[in-house]
Amino acid sequence: MRVTEKGQVTIPKDIRDRLAIEPGSEVDFVVSNDGVMLVKVGDGKGDFKDFDAWAASVRGTWDLDGMTPDEYFEWLRGPRDDLDRR
Repeated sequence: MRVTEKGQVTIPKDIRDRLAIEPGSEVDFVVSNDGVMLVKVGDGKGDFKDFDAWAASVRGTWDLDGMTPDEYFEWLRGPRDDLDRR
């Protein structure tokens, strides 16, 4: 992606579609030590009053491919050295 003389870039269509970014949508840039992330600013439709409301909205969207949560965490971070595995 190239930055124009005015400091503008074009957000690729597949990203605009995935984030439902349309003309007039607001986006923001989040800076970290690893780089910069583009995020869509909430439009009120996805705002949640608490964690439980957010958790309910994403329930069932995470496919663990049949793994239990414990199996997934072990796969993700490796076996734990601090547990006695008899």
